Amino acid sequence: MAIKRGSKVEKSFSSSAMTDLMFLLLLFLLIATTLINPNALKLLLPKSSNQLKDKAITTVSIQHAGGSYKYYVELEQVDGIEGVNRALRARLAGQSEPTVSLHCDKSVAVDEVVKVMNIAKDNDYKLILATQP
Repeated sequence: MAIKRGSKVEKSFSSSAMTDLMFLLLLFLLIATTLINPNALKLLLPKSSNQLKDKAITTVSIQHAGGSYKYYVELEQVDGIEGVNRALRARLAGQSEPTVSLHCDKSVAVDEVVKVMNIAKDNDYKLILATQP
């Protein structure tokens, strides 16, 4: 009489735990890559050896486009310097210490930079001029 063994070893492999790990890794990488490059405009920033690591609430970018300038607040194009003023007031209303990071091309005239600096001074915003290390 042949005696049969009651328990069999299962030879299959369950990959559900591995797919969960891959999904979490993919989600982490997607979030991390969006945080790496917050400034998507290609600007040639001036060089500086001093770097300030302060967290800006919003960014203003000035880009030289031919004979005129394009102004961006948080990557949204606005109409001229008055558009910058309106957009900053809307974004920074109610903030305790509003901080603005100014990104501008090397070819942007100092007059345009000073206009944004005056907006920051008039509204009591802290202004950081972004440079390249």
